[in-house]
Amino acid sequence: MDLMKTLARKKIYLIWAVALVAVAIALKMTLLAPPKVKVVNVEKRDLTAQVYGNGTVEAKVVVGVSSKITGRIVELSADQGDRVKRGQLLARLENNDLLQQQLQSEAGLNRSAANLNVEQANLRKAKANLALAEKNAQRFKTLADKNLVSRLEAEQYDTICKVAREELARSQAAIEAVRMEQQSGRAVVGFARSKVADTLIHAPRDGVIITRDLEKGATTTPGQPIFTLADPATIWVKANVDESQLKGVAVGKSAVITLRSSPGERWSGRVARLGHQSDRVTEELQVEVAFNQPLSNFRLGEQSEVYITTEAKKSVPSLPSAALVTNGKKRGVWIAENGRLKFREVTVGIRDRSDFAEITGGLDGKERVVVAPQPQLAKFREGMKVRMQ
Repeated sequence: MDLMKTLARKKIYLIWAVALVAVAIALKMTLLAPPKVKVVNVEKRDLTAQVYGNGTVEAKVVVGVSSKITGRIVELSADQGDRVKRGQLLARLENNDLLQQQLQSEAGLNRSAANLNVEQANLRKAKANLALAEKNAQRFKTLADKNLVSRLEAEQYDTICKVAREELARSQAAIEAVRMEQQSGRAVVGFARSKVADTLIHAPRDGVIITRDLEKGATTTPGQPIFTLADPATIWVKANVDESQLKGVAVGKSAVITLRSSPGERWSGRVARLGHQSDRVTEELQVEVAFNQPLSNFRLGEQSEVYITTEAKKSVPSLPSAALVTNGKKRGVWIAENGRLKFREVTVGIRDRSDFAEITGGLDGKERVVVAPQPQLAKFREGMKVRMQ
């Protein structure tokens, strides 16, 4: 009986011992086991470094179409969204009073032309009278010298000749005065016609009507916009780029543009202009990126994003950006050697938007580089045991 009890107790101890060993093995294989890590090798890839910026669609050339004179709008020939050509009639102002002024000035010019004809006839008459007077004066002077007529009679004809000369001078002066009057009349007519022409509002250039600011019946004043016109060929994105990312951004660099209204679509562009004053609050610089092909449909102020290509390299050694870590002041990666971690300092080149970074130095390409989320990388220590997946 005592033997059976002894055997039962030993069996219980054995079961507990086996259970403890199993638990210890399980802990060693799970909680106490070295962490599993994913490793990669350096591979050659084509990389493109791009700088991100966000902004809005704007037009370089935006023109306010307005009137030169004050007037009431009686006709509008264009509306918002219409494409117009240079010289196309957009609006007409009331012009009855101005037309009457034009007719009045034209009548004055015609009257001056008639006066000129009268004075030219008087001039021809004065010339004929002078020619006759000069002949008579000369003839009677000769007769008087021969005592065939009296000296008094010869002097009378000489006086008639002088009067004829003065009449000729008066006619010439009258013609000059009429011509000056005509010149003034032509200026008045030109001014009146210009005022009438100012009642017709034409497109100053090719473009798209962005806004129609006044309606029929409204009274416009000089400088007050009736339409706002934008040139589609000058549409670009005014993007804000962080100052820390500006290296390599220059005029002429290619870019990719996306619009909020067309997710998934991309437009090619280029850097057209760089600002020279950063925003002191946001620490961003404005960069204008033009579309390579003008947009057929656009909305000014639409939110957009740009990716400016600063550098591109073919077939260069690279690693996923997730492998890079900062250890103290050194930039490097963790490599797995014989089941333990080892920090290796590396030199990084350009970074691609697909989260790959160029490795220009520090690795020979045979190392197994650990890739992990940044929180996990921050916990790694030199010599730490790991298991490779």
